[in-house]
Amino acid sequence: MSSQAVKPPAGSLFRPGRHPDRPVWEEEPTLVGRLGKPVVLALVFLVVAFPLYVVVVTSLSSTEAVTRAGGLVVVPRELTLAAYVQLLSGGVVTRALVISTVITVVGTAFSLLITVLAAYGLSRPGSLWHRPLLFVVLLTFLFGPGIIPSYLLVNSLGLIDSYASLILPTAISAFNLIVMRAFFMGIPGELIDSARIDGAGEFAVLTRIVLPLSKAVVAVVGLFYAVGYWNAFFNAMLYLNDNTKWPLQLVLRTYIVQAQVLPTGAGGVTSSPALGLAPAPSLAIKMAIVVLAVIPVLLVYPFIQKHFTKGVIIGAVKG
Repeated sequence: MSSQAVKPPAGSLFRPGRHPDRPVWEEEPTLVGRLGKPVVLALVFLVVAFPLYVVVVTSLSSTEAVTRAGGLVVVPRELTLAAYVQLLSGGVVTRALVISTVITVVGTAFSLLITVLAAYGLSRPGSLWHRPLLFVVLLTFLFGPGIIPSYLLVNSLGLIDSYASLILPTAISAFNLIVMRAFFMGIPGELIDSARIDGAGEFAVLTRIVLPLSKAVVAVVGLFYAVGYWNAFFNAMLYLNDNTKWPLQLVLRTYIVQAQVLPTGAGGVTSSPALGLAPAPSLAIKMAIVVLAVIPVLLVYPFIQKHFTKGVIIGAVKG
């Protein structure tokens, strides 16, 4: 059988040489477009990665290297872990790192719990006070409580100088609640009805049907909460008078943004002569604090990134 070229039907939008995976309504990329995309992406990558690179190199530099560079170090020389050893040997930063970790873990778990429960309740049309409660949630997008009323409320509840003041005032986000509610509403009602026919209650439906199908949105909302708790410093600045309870981000703001000097000795930054490391310069210690504050987010984000499209965009469109 002789092979003959298949001709497109008359009036077809198919053009010879067109990539088969490209939609018919999308025009072919120009030469400038094909060459410009990698250049633009490379520039964006450099703009994002170069400052982080400088911070990491400076945090690993010795006093001589920082002095020779006159500040931030770009070319790595005489690298040492002295700054990290001093920070993690006990004192202000070590304590703040533990506090931030505990607040992030406990706060994220608590926020996810109440967000899942509230979103599931608001996603059921026949639930009690469904419309009034949804209206109240949407109203928070337009009107915020303000700093002074929030402080007066926290003070009246006796939460000043307690770690609960860092969790309860921001325990639930209206945006995260709406996204999760929209995702729950996209779950086929037939699955929930069949579970109820089999005798499952609301809690069983939530844990055995809804949550297993909503891992993507739960992971993304959990990341949003975790990053929010990890990066939060304003509530700590308002509600914590005892600096021994400061989280890492408030320490970062105090000793880097405000250019204050980290205390040394007991309760502060200590050197480790037993390890044979010379004391790190103050600039390297400050940059090491920045690295310690950024690394957890960089480590967690790649594992959650794959869920973003399915968890947030689909939920938002369906809502």
